[in-house]
Amino acid sequence: MSATKTEQEPNRRDFLYLATGAMGAVGAAAVAWPFVDQMNPSASTRALASIEVDVSALEQGQAITVQWRGKPVFIRNRTEQEVEDARAVELSDLKDPIARNENIDSTADASDLNRSAGEGKENWIVMIGSCTHLGCVPVGLAGDFGGWFCPCHGSHYDTAGRIRRGPAPANLFIPVFEFTSDTSIRIG
Repeated sequence: MSATKTEQEPNRRDFLYLATGAMGAVGAAAVAWPFVDQMNPSASTRALASIEVDVSALEQGQAITVQWRGKPVFIRNRTEQEVEDARAVELSDLKDPIARNENIDSTADASDLNRSAGEGKENWIVMIGSCTHLGCVPVGLAGDFGGWFCPCHGSHYDTAGRIRRGPAPANLFIPVFEFTSDTSIRIG
């Protein structure tokens, strides 16, 4: 009767094959995990994902530089005159007409309002402090337009961080940021 059976009943050999395969899969996963885990960002990188900056001591006309993700970030509290001068610039006079502001639409124009912290906080500007030509760090409160000047190759930025003269192809980039209070900015 056992010779005429069409179904095979599981036997000890089948169980050993399944158990060996399962143990092999568990072993392969245990060996591969350290290689997969090392691709995650380090703890220091995760800690720098965002920073909180106290700007309460920053008076109008002053600027500070902070480090975020290994890059300098310029935070400037512009004077009313600097804001007015930046607003008066015709967009057709700009070398780069795009705002380069990650907080708004990527196609927004480089008007002063689109480059600033927004409505009601037009005096505040937050930018990555790397020249868009070769990544040098521009000098603040300098240059032909009173903003930033990159002495390495002669790029001049205005008080809104827009490239006005020199080899730099784009405006200084504005990272994701927000005011968490009247005196504190979160970057990232």
